[in-house]
Order: sequence, then structure tokens, then C-alpha cells
Amino acid sequence: MKEVMSIIRMNKVNKTKKSLALKGFNSLTCRKVKGRGKKKVNYKLIEQLITDEDTEQEVAASDKIDPAVAESVSEAHRLIAKRLITMIVDDEDVDEVVETIIDVNQTGNPGDGKIFVRAIDGALRVRTGEQGADAI
Repeated sequence: MKEVMSIIRMNKVNKTKKSLALKGFNSLTCRKVKGRGKKKVNYKLIEQLITDEDTEQEVAASDKIDPAVAESVSEAHRLIAKRLITMIVDDEDVDEVVETIIDVNQTGNPGDGKIFVRAIDGALRVRTGEQGADAI
């Protein structure tokens, strides 16, 4: 058994659930999460925002900062709302689940998401006591 965890855009959740269900993968858990990618802040840009280029002297931030540039800089620090979908699937189904998630969510733009796959040692259904694949 494997756990497939995918972090996707909020507006793609229903389409992802539907596509997975059409392929027979109905069991999943979905949670609200916030995060950001590894895009780094350009600190030279920040220095330019607070330094007068002509005199190399610091000036009041409100006198120098272009609102569009300030928004761009602050975007890098903002946590973006996403959805985390977690599924436990049989080993042989991992590739199909991953391909389905990618097909639905891939736009070619930053923020399309991430998928993580890891091994699950065991499972147990609380109500019946079933174990292993029978529990999922």
C-alpha cells in the first residue's frame, strides 16, 4: 500500500475528485492547507525599494516604493490557500492515481501543485478489525 498526497489548487478539487472517482478511486481525505513554493525573494529588489538610486541614501519607504513592485515582493511571502488530498492505494494503482491527478491539475504555471508518494506499513479498520488491503 502507498499513500499518495497531492497539494493542488482549490479550484481543481471537484474536477480531481470526479476524475479519480471515474477511474474507481473514491476514497480520499481532503484538507485545507496554506503554503508557498520555493520561489525566493529578490533582496536586491527590496534594497532598491528603500534606497534612493541617485544619492545612495535611504529615504522614507512611502516616498520611494512603487505599489506594483511592493505587491510583487509581498507575494513571495504570502501563504497561498491550497487543498491537500490524501489517498491510500494499492501499489499497482499508484501510477494511475498520480497520472490522473497530473492530467487534471497541470496548467504549466507555477502553483500547479506537488505529489508525494510514500509507503504505508499497515492499515486497520476500527469498526470491523479488518487489516491490510481489506481495511482500505
